[in-house]
Amino acid sequence: MRQEEIWDAEAARRYDTPGTGMFAPDVLGPTVDRLAALAGDGRALEFAVGTGRVAVPLAERGVPVSGIELSVPMVERLRTKVDAATIPVVVGDMASATVPGEFSLVYLVYNTVANLLSQAEQVACFRNAARHLRPGGRFVIELWVPELRQLPPGRQATVWHTENGYIGLDTYDVLRQRVVSHHVRFGAGREAQIFRTPHRYVWPSELDLMGELAGFALESRHADWTGAEFTGESRSHVSVYRLPG
Repeated sequence: MRQEEIWDAEAARRYDTPGTGMFAPDVLGPTVDRLAALAGDGRALEFAVGTGRVAVPLAERGVPVSGIELSVPMVERLRTKVDAATIPVVVGDMASATVPGEFSLVYLVYNTVANLLSQAEQVACFRNAARHLRPGGRFVIELWVPELRQLPPGRQATVWHTENGYIGLDTYDVLRQRVVSHHVRFGAGREAQIFRTPHRYVWPSELDLMGELAGFALESRHADWTGAEFTGESRSHVSVYRLPG
């Protein structure tokens, strides 16, 4: 399925979980704090703005925010929170769509760069970020570290979360650097609902090379938005790339 087919009206309706999960204050607060500091007195552009999980509170902090989003239903849900004057959005592919003006910050959070399913598309995303930034501007990516160490020989799947009524598992194609996340929800009966999303996983070193191809230099890398040290055991990272200037 194409990404715009995956993120349909039903997915948009289920996306927001106020106060819990990735909307929890201890997750969202440090994210917004860091992005506001990086934006400074400039404008911010969010690639894959979605329903505004980050863009809305960032705009409430006084940072002018625009967005690019492929899914029309996600934008429609965003519009129930803020109007187009508050957060303008261009509907299109974050690897190629353009937004008027110049920005001090472009950001791409919660593993979404992996929604681009080829290396060429991911490189194009870096180049598109560079096109939108003023000299010295920053591109911030939040991304998980591939968990291939969890795969013993001959095994192609890992279970990454279980709770009452839910199982999350990933299936890997290591030849093509592809992973499909399977979200299975079920009750006491026999019926279950499944939601799948395909991704192309990227190692931090490959991400750095993509940045270099687009004219960026890696400025910092931490394990989370609070600035924790990134180590060989870190499961995700927040990487900040900067243009010369």
